[in-house]
Amino acid sequence: MSELRSTGAAGPAASILRPETAIQLRDIVAAAVSQEEPLAVEGTGSKRGLGRPVQAARTLSLSAMAGVTLYEPEELVLSARVGTPIAEIERLLDEAGQRLEFEPLDYGPLHGLEPGLGTIGGVVACNLAGPRRLKHGAARDHILGVHAVSGRGEMFKSGGRVVKNVTGYDLSKGLTGSFGTLAVMTDVTLKVLPKTETETTIVLRGLADDAATGAMAAAMGSSAEASGAAHLPMYVASRVAGGHLGNDAATLIRLEGFGPSVAARSAYLSAALEKVGKVEHLEGEASRAVWRDVRDIRPFVDGTDKPVWRLSVTPTRGHEIVMSLRMQAAIDAFYDWQGGLVWLRMEGEPEAELVRETIRRFGGGHATLVRASESVRAATAVFQPQPGPLAGLASRLKQQFDPAGVLNPGRMG
Repeated sequence: MSELRSTGAAGPAASILRPETAIQLRDIVAAAVSQEEPLAVEGTGSKRGLGRPVQAARTLSLSAMAGVTLYEPEELVLSARVGTPIAEIERLLDEAGQRLEFEPLDYGPLHGLEPGLGTIGGVVACNLAGPRRLKHGAARDHILGVHAVSGRGEMFKSGGRVVKNVTGYDLSKGLTGSFGTLAVMTDVTLKVLPKTETETTIVLRGLADDAATGAMAAAMGSSAEASGAAHLPMYVASRVAGGHLGNDAATLIRLEGFGPSVAARSAYLSAALEKVGKVEHLEGEASRAVWRDVRDIRPFVDGTDKPVWRLSVTPTRGHEIVMSLRMQAAIDAFYDWQGGLVWLRMEGEPEAELVRETIRRFGGGHATLVRASESVRAATAVFQPQPGPLAGLASRLKQQFDPAGVLNPGRMG
């Protein structure tokens, strides 16, 4: 285990601890508990800008706990230590004709970092997913098991290597999305799936947000089995795939599968959508490039810390929320998940109260501030405030897993 001095999430000249084994990690957490010394938990720091700033004297870096420990392509299962780069896992899977079906996004570029720094532990801890979530779910839906160390300094495991696994409470799914505030995972096991043979994207040009919402709903409700539905308004479209789409609004419908099936479904859906607007097609790598940029929020990767919100709302109301906000603040927006995921960039202040009140008026949902300066995040409710009963449950879970509050204190509020 190595220790050095550096700047990081825990502040200037913070002490960084890099365990190499689960035993070393357990000892670090146990020592932190006994000394009542909080720890900022991270992998490579690519998601440091998510959540509220953590106030801790030391950073617990899991970057040295890396490597794939099990991969059985025929069983569709992969296990890896939490510090393993996602890019490394995706290369390994690609060579075997497989992939992570939940399409994890890369938050690094949005926060001014290089792409490809994210780790599998960070993806699971934040429950990340890309455009394919509306069909295949998020990381939580693909986790089979974890090994972890609780905030008590106790090692435990949950789940296993098969989909059907009865081991009591499903703690592996409970830890997914906890942002490292309940326990520190050391190893994760995930189910993987074969890559599709063919990919094509139907592009409808020039639709207004409301018309695009209707078109996406029709496509997702059809028999075409789309695996992605997104809308890039005018001028936002030019910020993906190197400007290949031009400035006109682009509504994207992705189809995947065996070649003949994709061709037949594409012909059927294109004929139906031609009644709505001009139809274009993107094939193969051109299609994948556009969806990678939608996934990684590339339209708002601008080298600034202008506030960016992630809104999870009713798909048919997303465009109404955006229109209402445009009347009251300077914003930019685009849509994923058939309009149910709205990426929103504010040109000035984050306007948290305005954003959340607007969401409430249009049917409810969640608003998460995913980019802002450290000072803004420290003064803002970054995550959607929880209703009383749910907040009480979260508090009791924290008390059970991390009673001393040593893991990522303040990260989630």
